[in-house]
Amino acid sequence: MCLRRYAAFLLACFLLVPDARAWGPEGHRIVAELAQRHLSPAAEAQVERLLAPEHTRRLADVATWADDIQDDPSQQALWKATRAMHYINFRDRRCDYQPPRDCRDGRCVVGGLQHYVALLADRRQSDAVRREALKFVVHFVGDVHQPLHAGYRDDKGGNTYQVRFHGQGSNLHRVWDSGMLRTRGLDWQDYAQRLAARGPVALPAATGAPFAAWAQESCRLSRGIYPGGHTAGAGYVQAQLPLAERRLREAGRRLAELLNRTLG
Repeated sequence: MCLRRYAAFLLACFLLVPDARAWGPEGHRIVAELAQRHLSPAAEAQVERLLAPEHTRRLADVATWADDIQDDPSQQALWKATRAMHYINFRDRRCDYQPPRDCRDGRCVVGGLQHYVALLADRRQSDAVRREALKFVVHFVGDVHQPLHAGYRDDKGGNTYQVRFHGQGSNLHRVWDSGMLRTRGLDWQDYAQRLAARGPVALPAATGAPFAAWAQESCRLSRGIYPGGHTAGAGYVQAQLPLAERRLREAGRRLAELLNRTLG
């Protein structure tokens, strides 16, 4: 009995850990592909040079790497060190960012972006260090634009907010990670093409440090995405999918601008 109770306790603790994945593979690759299309020639040349040892040239090919390392036994130390950098949990709906409280020791997505953008920009670093930094930057820009990766501490970014989605039990975080995007029935390349065809997205005015401002944007947007009755049906998808797609487009544009400044 004691062993069963202990096992149940461990399982409960595991379930309360926020999901570090955002957008799912499709969403992250869409963001990366949208950014790729707007890289300056100088930034694109740097991206190609840094990624060449991994036999690729495109951001979409490395967009999920920061999530994938959690399943790689050789990368567990890096995963443990960076896991908390995929998200930030705000204390309440005011979305007030206080680094000592919300990003202690830089262990949140805002701190992760600050750290890895600085490494990427530092030409004194080795190509291996800058290549790893590039992969984290591509991923974290996607993460910070997913509203529930800058959500509320009390429900761990929607991970503990249970919903019915397509007649099955899920949680709101998972619905936003990938569930809604998959209702389009498109692969990520076609989805990216559809979003790119809409033209440049207008970015909201940001004040203060950009990475913190992006997180606060997501936090404020998350106020309006909780479904009534804990049911995310067709009406919910119809109402919320345009917001998810706008955040993908904003993330793609901002990632391109960030890389153009950092690598150009």
